[in-house]
Amino acid sequence: MIRTIGLLFILFLPFSCTSDFEDINTNQNAPAEVQPELLFRQVIYGYGDAMAYEGFVAGNLLSQHFAMIDFNLFDRHALASPQEGGNPWPILYTALRDNETILEIARENPAQSVYEGPALVMKAYLSMTLTDMFGDVPYFEAFQGRSAGVTTPSYDRQEDIYLADGGILDNLLTAFDLLDNYPGTQPLRGDILYDGDLSGWVQFARLLYLKALVRIGDREPIAARVSANLTSVPILSNNGENATFRFTAGPPNNYPLTTARVGIFNVFLMSQTAASIFAELNDPRVERLYRPAANSGTFTGIANGIDAASAIVPDDFARPGTIFREDGAQFQFHYATSWERFFLMAEAAQRGWINMDPQGQYEIGVKQAFEYWGVAMPADYLTTGPAAWDPARGLEQIMTQKWIANAGNAYEAWTDWRRTGFPRLAPVEASLNDNLIPIRMPYPSEEQALNFENYSTAAAATDGNSINVPVWWDR
Repeated sequence: MIRTIGLLFILFLPFSCTSDFEDINTNQNAPAEVQPELLFRQVIYGYGDAMAYEGFVAGNLLSQHFAMIDFNLFDRHALASPQEGGNPWPILYTALRDNETILEIARENPAQSVYEGPALVMKAYLSMTLTDMFGDVPYFEAFQGRSAGVTTPSYDRQEDIYLADGGILDNLLTAFDLLDNYPGTQPLRGDILYDGDLSGWVQFARLLYLKALVRIGDREPIAARVSANLTSVPILSNNGENATFRFTAGPPNNYPLTTARVGIFNVFLMSQTAASIFAELNDPRVERLYRPAANSGTFTGIANGIDAASAIVPDDFARPGTIFREDGAQFQFHYATSWERFFLMAEAAQRGWINMDPQGQYEIGVKQAFEYWGVAMPADYLTTGPAAWDPARGLEQIMTQKWIANAGNAYEAWTDWRRTGFPRLAPVEASLNDNLIPIRMPYPSEEQALNFENYSTAAAATDGNSINVPVWWDR
C-alpha cells in the first residue's frame, strides 16, 4: 500500500506502486489537520527508500553497473514490461503530490512558512528526475487531484518544465530567496537531511541549480548563470554537507535490499561493462560495490540482457557487494553530494561554460567520491594510469568517475550517459529493442487507460511512446 498521510504516524511502512493516477494525486485518507513535519519526513525518506530499491533493480541495469540473469525483460530493454522494478512513475508522483501538500500548508499558514523553501527544493529535485526520465509529463496541472478538479492533467513540454514560471529553475530561484531571507523563528522539523539547518538547504538548492543548468547546457545559453550561481554561496564543499541519509541496521528503516528475498537478490551479477571499467582503472572501489566470483575469486562480469534460458554458472561471476545486503546500514541514499558538485564544475569547465581549471575540479571530485564510499584512494591513482587527467579524454574521465560514484543512484548514471555518451555502454546480448540502448523511459500503461486523451498526444510526440526518442535536452 502507498504510505498515505493518514498513516504517517507509522512513519516508514513498506512502499509499493499504484496503478491509478488519480489515487496517486489524491490523499483520500488525509486528516483535516496535516502535521507538515511528519509529511516532510515522509517525502524525504519515503522517496529515498522506494527509489533506493528501484534504482538497484532497474536503474543499475540501464547504467550497466549490474546485469540480471532471470526475470530480466527490463535488462533486455523491454522497458514497458517491468518485473522486479522499472516503474518509477508512481514513486515520483506520490512524492510530488505529498510535497505539494506541504507547499500548500506553508503558503496558507504563516506559522508553517519555514517549509516553503525546502519544499520548493524538493519539488525541483523530484520534477527534474521525473522529466529527465520520461520527457514531457503532466506537471503544471498535476499533483493536486480532486481538490483542484484535475484528474486528467495535460502533459507539459520538458522545455517548459525547466524554463517556465513555476518550473524547475524558477522554483529554485524562489527557494534561494525564501531560504536566505526566512524571517520567522519556527524551526524546520522532520528534516532528516540537514536537521533543520536552512543553510544546508541553500547549498542543496545551489547544487540542483548547477545540475539543472549543466543538464540543459546543449540547448540553452547557461555560462552566465552558472558563473553567477558559483559566486553566490558555497555549494557542498565536502561530504559532511551532503544531502543524504543513511539507512539503519534493522527494520523498519533498513536498506530495502537487506530484506529482499535471496532468490531475487541472487539474480543480479556484476555487469561486463562494470568489470571492464574497474579493471582498466585498477580501482579498489570494486571491492566495496561487488564481491568476487565464488569459483575464481575474480571480479568477472556478465553481459547485460542475456537470454534467461542461457546455461550459465552464477558463481562464475561477481555479485553485488555486502553494502547492498549484509552491510546495508553503511548505504546512503544521496539527493546531492559534494563530489557531484565538483564533477559538474569539471564538466562545465571542460565544455568552456566557466573559466576554471577542469583538472582541479575533477581531482577533488574523485577524492571526495572515494571518501563517500569509504575506500582509501591509492596514492598514485590520479598521477599514473587511466585516471590521471588527460585533456583529450577529459569529459570521458569525468563521466566515468561520476558513473562509479553514482552506483547507489544509478538512474542518474544512465541520464548522464544519455547526455554525454560516457562511459561507453555495451549493447545487450539478447536485445528486445533492436540492439538500441533506451534513451527515455516509456509512459506506464495505466496512463493510456486513465488519462487517454493527454497520453495519446504525448505518445504521438514520442513515436508511439518509443524508448528510442530523445528528451528535449538530448536533441
